Amino acid sequence: MTDIIIIGAGVSGCAIARELSRYKADILVLDKEEDVCCGTSKANSAIVHAGFDARHGSLMARLNVEGSKRMPALAKELDFAYDQCGSLVVCLSEAGRPRLQALYENGVANGVEGLRIIGREELLALEPHIAGEAVAALWAPTGAIVCPFGLTYAFAENAAKNGVRFQFDTAVTGVKPIEGGWRVETSRGPLKARLVVNAAGVHANELHNMAAPGDPMQIIPRRGDYFLLDHAAGDYVRHTIFQLPGPTGKGVLVTPTVHGNLLVGPTSIDIEDKEATATTAAGLAEIRAKAGLAVKDLPLRQTITSFAGLRAHEPRHDFFIGEAAPGFVDCAAIESPGLSSAPAIGVMAAGIAAGILHLEKDPAFDPTRKGILDPKTLPFAQRAELIRQNPAYGQIVCRCESVTEGEILDAIHRTPGARSLDGVKRRTRAGMGRCQAGFCSPRVMEILARELGVPLSEVTKAGGRSKIIVGVNKDAL
Repeated sequence: MTDIIIIGAGVSGCAIARELSRYKADILVLDKEEDVCCGTSKANSAIVHAGFDARHGSLMARLNVEGSKRMPALAKELDFAYDQCGSLVVCLSEAGRPRLQALYENGVANGVEGLRIIGREELLALEPHIAGEAVAALWAPTGAIVCPFGLTYAFAENAAKNGVRFQFDTAVTGVKPIEGGWRVETSRGPLKARLVVNAAGVHANELHNMAAPGDPMQIIPRRGDYFLLDHAAGDYVRHTIFQLPGPTGKGVLVTPTVHGNLLVGPTSIDIEDKEATATTAAGLAEIRAKAGLAVKDLPLRQTITSFAGLRAHEPRHDFFIGEAAPGFVDCAAIESPGLSSAPAIGVMAAGIAAGILHLEKDPAFDPTRKGILDPKTLPFAQRAELIRQNPAYGQIVCRCESVTEGEILDAIHRTPGARSLDGVKRRTRAGMGRCQAGFCSPRVMEILARELGVPLSEVTKAGGRSKIIVGVNKDAL
């Protein structure tokens, strides 16, 4: 019997796994997809929210502020991209000033440091492209941006380094209490654990309702559509720019990314299908209409791709973290600001689980992790020496993002490592540039096939049945 099974390998599940790896325990992470970071965690705004808008007194507010404060030190410890660029909530009319003031007061009550309301003149100095209607803004210097893939992989790799096991392509179909723990039914057979952590994203309510039917939970998938713009537009704004939030969220934002792009979105559309991550014409049109309200003349012609993600919205609009049934710990309804809160979510949920099982700290725990080496960041002489020692770092595979074969090899041979085109893309950015993998995909496929020891026909875009090659022309002839 495993000590702990964590269901879900998104940013919350991986953060919990990393924190639990501080203890002496046998820990297994399950996910129905082929890799970590395949659900909500891969398609969001990549924002580390300062914590001014979550309702004061809520768990969401507390963990947001705590997670945001933990992020800078964590970025150094786990070597992932992080930029404390600051954020602005733009007020577009004098009538909106009371709501802006209320947001400021809520942030102060939540413990957010450095908040100020600034006037139009200071706002223009910070952001020259701000809309002409803007009269004031809430300035939050602790707001930041992060790579959601990089953060999730950092948690997962450090957890694996400290003994956590990962099992993919394993859908959990049921949970049932048994003597001494839980029976977890999966698509690959039953498993047993002393304790289960439910971090299943938009599906977390289904598991919760099996484990604690007397306290039902509802999760509504809330779709958010986005535009991602080319590097050429990456410096159009220098800070994350929000509009005053409405009843369904923080509105359409405009933000730089840690990789030099510009991100615009999201929409906020409640749907029924928990797998429906396709963009819609109506959703993208909504972004076009709303994004320009706060930032004028947005260069949307520089869009290189659009995408959509789902948030796990619970009508009570708070996080639910705690023991829902004996030995069954919920980490549910983790919607925005879940990414920002992830470091604190990991600490809280792991602390609950460790307390239930009376786990001992592991003195051999290593809190550090080194990310994939990007040769572009090295001085010329060091880069030349790296290539001399390992010629793979001199072979450019992705021209748009200047990703080398050496980086792709590193991504494949990590634990957990890339097993698909998307796995390589999220770890190295090969395929994320202007041509959107039009040039580099065949070469990445060849490298994956060679390193994984499989035929090209078995290489997938994103696991499962997403095969790229379905036959050979010469065979057909």
